[in-house]
Amino acid sequence: MNDGAIRIIGGYQTDFSRNLTKEGLDVGDLTREVVEGTLADAGIEPADVEVVHVGNAFGQLFTGQGHLGAMPASVVPELWGVPATRHEGACASGSLALLAAMAELEAGRYNCALVLGVELERTVPGDTGAQHMGAAAWVGHEGSDARFMWPYMFSAIADEYDRRYGLDEQHLWSIAELGARNAALNPLAQTRGWERTAASFSADPIANPPVEGRLRKADCGPLTDGAAGVVLVRPDHPAARVGRNAPNQSAVLGWGHRTVGLSLADKLSRSADDPYVAPHVRHTIGDAFARAGISGVDDLDLIETHDCFTVSEYLAIDHFGITPPGESWRAVESGDLEIDGRIPVNPSGGLLGVGHPVGATGIRMLLDCHRQVTGRAGANQVTDAHRAATLNFGGSTSTTVSFVIGN
Repeated sequence: MNDGAIRIIGGYQTDFSRNLTKEGLDVGDLTREVVEGTLADAGIEPADVEVVHVGNAFGQLFTGQGHLGAMPASVVPELWGVPATRHEGACASGSLALLAAMAELEAGRYNCALVLGVELERTVPGDTGAQHMGAAAWVGHEGSDARFMWPYMFSAIADEYDRRYGLDEQHLWSIAELGARNAALNPLAQTRGWERTAASFSADPIANPPVEGRLRKADCGPLTDGAAGVVLVRPDHPAARVGRNAPNQSAVLGWGHRTVGLSLADKLSRSADDPYVAPHVRHTIGDAFARAGISGVDDLDLIETHDCFTVSEYLAIDHFGITPPGESWRAVESGDLEIDGRIPVNPSGGLLGVGHPVGATGIRMLLDCHRQVTGRAGANQVTDAHRAATLNFGGSTSTTVSFVIGN
């Protein structure tokens, strides 16, 4: 373990299958649960927390509640007076909160940070929820003829893969099927109890109906209520020193963060002569690898990646270097992505299976990697996992973050 690396000493995820509105609960209740659960797992008290960072993307739209940096102190009085900030970067909001917390710890401002991601999305009908999430696109400049903004946009990314390299939808549905199988093992996954058949991952118009463009139901992640949290500390913090050899401690070995423009058309135009559909995503991953001191994907034991749609994971496969550009299908067909494969991808079930409470997703990914490398992933455990990576992006990959986690 890098002696200078920020440590993860504990974390917590809520059950993503819950509908908090139907339970009569709100974002304050969700925040209280994740704060208390995260601190308990880390073995610290609220008084040990010196700064709080909160990832949330669409709070005002789904709940009417803004100013969520102040919510932890509102529901856990012991955090009254602790500095806190909310971060918004669409689906990458949680990862941005993590980066901000790490920067403050590395700068020496604080020694112990509580990082939370919270999101309620099941407060409205599905059509309305999809409209709310369209705010992460370039409003008024793209997607004007879309019924559902994000299936429309990621269908366009699938079209670009098809244009450049060819694309078989069955490979996308195989990604969805693997996510469903992994999620069925995960006691916190939103879809763990969903009943699906082989037809659910086929061109069957009833079992897998079209949604937008070339994407169907199986290609699209669900709306989710949920939260995740972690405690980060400096390596010289007492919790890090005392628990130096403890099995529940991991370290952030490397990170990458890049931002490009909102427009998908601009992204695809700029990458037209590049072998990668989204070269800035490839560069973000490369930055994380370089900071972690690893040479490539074969130095990893698993990946938790952003699969809001099946084509998102398809893109991640070649951008991580699991296959050459445009050949992600090879990893799908070979079984490389299985929990016992060459490089397991989304052993948790991913966004498609676990769920996607937008502001929490980046933190949930980091937490699942932490659990994997500390041997605490239960039925989803990858054997002998020592090093893992995340890839989290917002919008049509406008904001991209990657972390490398090790034990």
